[in-house]
Amino acid sequence: METKVLKIVGQRVRDLRKQMGLSQEELGEKDGLHFSYIGGIERAEKNITLINLQKIAEVHGVSIHDLFAYSKLTIYRNNDIDVLLNSIHEKLASMKKSDLKKVQLFLNELFE
Repeated sequence: METKVLKIVGQRVRDLRKQMGLSQEELGEKDGLHFSYIGGIERAEKNITLINLQKIAEVHGVSIHDLFAYSKLTIYRNNDIDVLLNSIHEKLASMKKSDLKKVQLFLNELFE
């Protein structure tokens, strides 16, 4: 039970890294962490600190919350449409409710 959150966050970091087309070394260079530490996070071997979690989130352009918000939607990236939908979902998930209402109005107008 203790390692479940490490596995979830590690898998999420791996998926986001791969979505960005970065190697562990490249991610490490961007966030100032050693590539072996990134690998340890992804394999749920390292208990990541909040400061390092923030660094990784910033590189990926997501909130810390998004690193914990893991769903099947982000697991299966079989084709270009899935990648695009996941990207849209991640952007929408980090928006304020008022901004989401604006997006909804826009989409309603677009599809009517």
